[in-house]
Amino acid sequence: MAGILDKIHAYAQSSLLPWGETGTIISNEAISMLAQQNTIPGHVVERQALAKSIYPLRYLRNMQSITIKGQQRLLESTVAQVGLGGLGGNLLEQFLRMGIGTIHAADGDHFEESNLNRQELSTLNTLNQSKAYAAIKRAEKVNPSVEFSATEEFLTVNSLPDFLAGADIVIDALGGLETRLHLQQSAAKAEVPLITGALAGWTGYVSVVIPGEIGPADIMGVNNEAEGILGCPAPSVMLIASLMAAETIKILTDTHPTLQGKMLVVDLASSTFETVIL
Repeated sequence: MAGILDKIHAYAQSSLLPWGETGTIISNEAISMLAQQNTIPGHVVERQALAKSIYPLRYLRNMQSITIKGQQRLLESTVAQVGLGGLGGNLLEQFLRMGIGTIHAADGDHFEESNLNRQELSTLNTLNQSKAYAAIKRAEKVNPSVEFSATEEFLTVNSLPDFLAGADIVIDALGGLETRLHLQQSAAKAEVPLITGALAGWTGYVSVVIPGEIGPADIMGVNNEAEGILGCPAPSVMLIASLMAAETIKILTDTHPTLQGKMLVVDLASSTFETVIL
């Protein structure tokens, strides 16, 4: 990596940072070029830059909220995300922008017009397109430094173990409740923490499930009538996704406290947030 470091220094520039100090930065263009020239992922170049206190410009506004070490941990992390719909599309957008280095996702569904009210990846141009394909195209546009793959498949009990292999964290962005327990159990068998969230109308919940501990899927059942009756308004979807993303970042950067062993219940209609001990 010595050669890479020399090249990083060659493209780095001194700049006044947002928090008032003078520091060293490197542009996204330079990172992409170095990644291509050396046939390595952009997140590897970014990690090397941060190791020398050179800030990739795209993450500059992450700094002070998370540390250099925290950003490095995100860049070297692998996320396995199941679902690319309402919650999943919003989560993917945030993970790409925060700089999680490797993301594997799966969703066998296609976009339809009823998705347009809340799904980040759903546009007039992506109608009838597979959610996996739309996610790949979005990732290329937002952050090419991230190694992103998406499988056009509804995962099963049999296919989940292979999908989760090598992940540092599992994201439950499923719609409905039918298969959430299978995912929770598969994450536990893989000994990987799970971030889960769901909503119906203006209410929703978020939780962190550590392997061997109880999770929402153990107590919520599989009845999806609430979501069908109450709908999925965009503010609820985006808020639950943001809370899940925040818990993911905290787990990956070893920041406390988290919602481990708890369930945060949100009701936007009454503007209330309650924490339930599981």
